[in-house]
Amino acid sequence: MNKYENRILAQFGSRRDSKLRLRWIVTLCSLPFFGMVAAFGTAPDTVFSFVPTLTVVENLDVARTEQPADANQVFWREERFGRGDTVSDLLARMGVNDEEARAFLLRVKAGRSLQLLRPGAIVQARTTEDGTLLALSYITEKGRRIGFEKQGAEFKAVEQQLSLSPQQQMKSGEIRSSLFAATDAAGLSDNVATQLADVFAGDIDFHRDLRRGDKFTVIYEMFYHEGRAIKTGRLLAAEFINQGRSYRAVWFQDAEGKGGYYTPEGKNLRKSFLRSPLEFSRITSGFAMRFHPILHQWRAHKGIDYAAPIGTHVKATADGTVESIGRQSGYGNFIMLKHQGGFSTSYAHLSGFARGLRKGAKVLQGDVIGRVGQTGWATGPHLHYEFRVNNQVRNPLTVALPAALPIPAPQLAAFSRASAPLAAELNLLRHTNLALLE
Repeated sequence: MNKYENRILAQFGSRRDSKLRLRWIVTLCSLPFFGMVAAFGTAPDTVFSFVPTLTVVENLDVARTEQPADANQVFWREERFGRGDTVSDLLARMGVNDEEARAFLLRVKAGRSLQLLRPGAIVQARTTEDGTLLALSYITEKGRRIGFEKQGAEFKAVEQQLSLSPQQQMKSGEIRSSLFAATDAAGLSDNVATQLADVFAGDIDFHRDLRRGDKFTVIYEMFYHEGRAIKTGRLLAAEFINQGRSYRAVWFQDAEGKGGYYTPEGKNLRKSFLRSPLEFSRITSGFAMRFHPILHQWRAHKGIDYAAPIGTHVKATADGTVESIGRQSGYGNFIMLKHQGGFSTSYAHLSGFARGLRKGAKVLQGDVIGRVGQTGWATGPHLHYEFRVNNQVRNPLTVALPAALPIPAPQLAAFSRASAPLAAELNLLRHTNLALLE
């Protein structure tokens, strides 16, 4: 035995080197084990023809389970009420095969309850398997479920106020042609578009100030029932970039329940006067000398003419009192409102007045006081609007309008807590196209 072998034996016998000895033992014991594993491998192209095989074909009896007929089995069917649809069209698409139900729904009394059914509404029907109608209902824009239900042999009208849960929604868009076209493209309802125009009406004239490329972002409430969007709620915050200038608004409601829109710094966005008494229209005659279309002579035009369809709502541009209401020669149906500070406004050629409006009545900014018409000396449907300061006519598009009061000092802390998160979201969304994210 050479000196190297003696050295290895000495290492095995040494207690101090027990760890090294253990490693050697594991190594030596592993060699045959690895050999056994390798023995289980199969060489390629091995022939197994010597293994006998047998094919067995056997028919198995599978127990058939038939669903017993259930006369009480019901089905829920759902359809969207489309433009031009009739009740018969709707029932046919829902597979309702029930002449008694059709007759009931087409009767005058039942038809009155269907007056709130608007295009786009989701209608649900509960039927039997053969198409017999058991119930029909839809949800109005105000969150009421209206419909009919079969009770015994007759149908009974049912109406229920649903419990709605609000969720915050965010959308953005860009002006290509008009505000309504942009909000439609962004998936916004007319309700939100109108609120957006109202909020910034004191700073932006939506009749003449809009430009292609103007952008907006809105944060608003959407109310849901069982996961389905039912109606839009209040506009909570908005930014409108008009001709490169940014305008922002956040909603704030004080402890007494009085709310309004303010800039993130607390400045009141509600002006004492709106720039226009109509939501959307076009100006056909400005505040200047013009050739009168009826008298055929040059005369000073003391107001602004807004072209709009007959029946369009006319709003009070400021809080005030009805000074005059009725028919007045060339003005036709006419309303004059008196406001604080020596201001007054007039609205002419109306087709009608708001119900209950009379001399001495109080009106608030934005209240509907009448409807566009063609009464008096008018060659087409439009609104003639005049603005006076101490009984002197002024151009309502250029006159300096006083601002409303800002957030009171005692409420600034509460306002900051409520508005800061909304302002932060507007900052985050400024360069985000939300319409593409959905």
